[in-house]
Amino acid sequence: MPNRVVIGSQWGDEGKAKIVDFLTLDANVIVRFQGGANAGHTVEVGDKKFVFHLIPSGIMHENKLCVIGNGVVLDPIQTLAEIEDLHTQGIQNPEDRLVIADNAHVVLPYHTALDKAKEKKAGKAAIGTTGRGIGPCYSDKVNRIGVRVGDLMDERELRPRVEAMAKIHNEEFRVMYDVPEIDPEKVIRDYLELGQKIKPFVRDVSAVLHQALKEGKHLIFEGAQGTILDVDQGTYPYVTSSNTVAGYASCGAGVGPTAIDQVVGVVKAYTTRVGNGPFPTELLDETGDNLRKLGNEYGATTGRNRRCGWFDAPVVRKAALVNGLTHLAITKLDVLDSFDEIKVCTHYECDGEKIDIFPNQLSKIGRCKPVYEVLPGWKQDTTKCKTWDELPENAKKYLEEMSKLVGVKIGMVSIGAHRDESIVIDLK
Repeated sequence: MPNRVVIGSQWGDEGKAKIVDFLTLDANVIVRFQGGANAGHTVEVGDKKFVFHLIPSGIMHENKLCVIGNGVVLDPIQTLAEIEDLHTQGIQNPEDRLVIADNAHVVLPYHTALDKAKEKKAGKAAIGTTGRGIGPCYSDKVNRIGVRVGDLMDERELRPRVEAMAKIHNEEFRVMYDVPEIDPEKVIRDYLELGQKIKPFVRDVSAVLHQALKEGKHLIFEGAQGTILDVDQGTYPYVTSSNTVAGYASCGAGVGPTAIDQVVGVVKAYTTRVGNGPFPTELLDETGDNLRKLGNEYGATTGRNRRCGWFDAPVVRKAALVNGLTHLAITKLDVLDSFDEIKVCTHYECDGEKIDIFPNQLSKIGRCKPVYEVLPGWKQDTTKCKTWDELPENAKKYLEEMSKLVGVKIGMVSIGAHRDESIVIDLK
């Protein structure tokens, strides 16, 4: 099996966790390489439903190693809560197969307070963050005033870093946002205690992964959010605070790019988005409401309604280019089972120009008008299909058109939330 990066090819919420969970059956190590607790991954195993925010979704598999890489910003409280939830739901010894990078940055109370204060002050201009402190944590990382996981094990490291951070952020709270200051002594005390709780999981992840590669083990690198939320490649400033594209898997996990063989882009059979920002194919009508209800399109982290629209080829073409996609994994095909006809955005028109690839400029995106191709629906239940040949003819034509428009072959199709509701087509 090749070493694979699995990333979202739209605005996130494509169903990456289900794809990673399925592909993990043939893998040894699963690595989360960016993002934080602002990302929700939902996996259903039997009659149980798991929602992960930080722990890689492969944690349910025995004899697999799950890694939180250095590119992630770690909320220790959330991580420990997820470990406890795994125990509660009968997953045995998850701590034996979880590793956390000692050089990952830590989300502190200053970050969550600042995140919420900034969004409130921005009003209608707010980005639409989850309020989990992810952006401020990444900002402190870049500003070189952040706290890393390894610092939580030693007060001599933690104290000066928290005190320096408190001096900066408490002044912001007081002068700019009129919110209560946070006591650095309490933060130091609480996070030293949290550090002891997560200490058994903490390792040099780069060394761990190098050894795994040396032993010939197979790795999956799991991204969060989606390509069009990438801080460089997405709808800036309506983006997340990290690089969500496949190239960051190397940096965020501490391995060389030569370790990666495939890039699987997860694509929903339609399009959704959570948060503010442009969305050319958004449906603000009964059809959009119907997609939301049928697809249960509510954010795993926030519970917010996801904005829904038709499949947008320019968006996924952009993802194919910037990620170097080798395969598509199509999810939620079954949500379209009841539609008489299905529209596909083949390109945009903007100021009299044909646009094939999602633009970088926000104002230009706002002027783009989607041009649609209308395809017939299949009006059949796809959830019982086990092979490509069992899919309805119109469903196969729809999938083939998606692949043709994007220029990337389909590796697998998901027709339900469970592992066995997956059709492998070509993942060689």
